[in-house]
Amino acid sequence: MSAPIQIRLAGAGGQGLITAGVILAEAAVLDGKYVVQTQSYGPEARLGNSKAEVIISDEPIANPQVIVPDVLICLNEESVVRYGADAHKETLVVLDSTTVEKARPRRGQVLTLPITQAAIDSGGKMVANVVALGIVNALAQVVSPESLRSAILHRVPEKYRDLNTRALEAADRLVSEALTGAA
Repeated sequence: MSAPIQIRLAGAGGQGLITAGVILAEAAVLDGKYVVQTQSYGPEARLGNSKAEVIISDEPIANPQVIVPDVLICLNEESVVRYGADAHKETLVVLDSTTVEKARPRRGQVLTLPITQAAIDSGGKMVANVVALGIVNALAQVVSPESLRSAILHRVPEKYRDLNTRALEAADRLVSEALTGAA
């Protein structure tokens, strides 16, 4: 990693994106990286706008705000409308095809995957955030897979660890299928 990587996870409150940002930041710390994690959500909290931003670097980070995301994950239509314009032509934009039907960013390398459906198939809609994290990491390799898994298992209650492990495996399958053209 030569330059800081800027990641934005956006969607609706209740989709676990704040937790996903915290998990990704923790994984980066486990890898010995510098990291900044910020979050914001609407006053409605549940179903209002929500975003988590993570900047990961090999060197100290001067600006704690994501300006132009290198990776943008959008789990609902409104997040595409709100944050899609921040993408540049090199931004990896991952959209949840389960919940994003119409909106598309004007720029970026767009990949559409059934994130929420993969979570449901893994055992519960509540792990869509972990599916999204797994996709980010499989595509952008921002942290080691071991650190990501460790951070996830550290943050979730013991009774949900198997579910979250299945969600991470589902993300790997989605990316593998997308890259081989099987999706």
